[in-house]
Amino acid sequence: MTGLTHLDEDGAVRMVDVGAKAVTAREAVASGRIDMSGEAAKAIADGLVKKGDVLAVARVAGIMAAKKTADLIPLCHPIALSAVTVDFALDDSGVTVTATARTAGQTGVEMEALTAASVALLTVYDMAKALDKGMIIGGVRLIAKSGGKSGDWRAA
Repeated sequence: MTGLTHLDEDGAVRMVDVGAKAVTAREAVASGRIDMSGEAAKAIADGLVKKGDVLAVARVAGIMAAKKTADLIPLCHPIALSAVTVDFALDDSGVTVTATARTAGQTGVEMEALTAASVALLTVYDMAKALDKGMIIGGVRLIAKSGGKSGDWRAA
């Protein structure tokens, strides 16, 4: 099995040894969206959701999730994050989440940014589901990454 970093020479799953990699500044940005009814979006914007401040809770949930990524994704390395931000763009039909994770380390933070965005979206759903059970989460993707041996990458 060649070219698959998470498999050894016999095809067994393994965690990649990053010990010999250089420590570099690394950053990843991920985003996603939750579409919802206009009523739910307006309630979030106006701070009228009975469970509380939807975006504040979702921001904290996304940050916490980034810190727990290695506990959720089996072959992910636990890393020391230097920063995680979770930002929102609210419009009449939903919320777009953008999560950024940073570290200085031997492995990237793409999974941390993706996990932060995903959990923030799930939290928006949980906080607002009484208003709209048909909300749709989608489009979770990596937008950009920098640092490491493979260098910078940006989605087209």
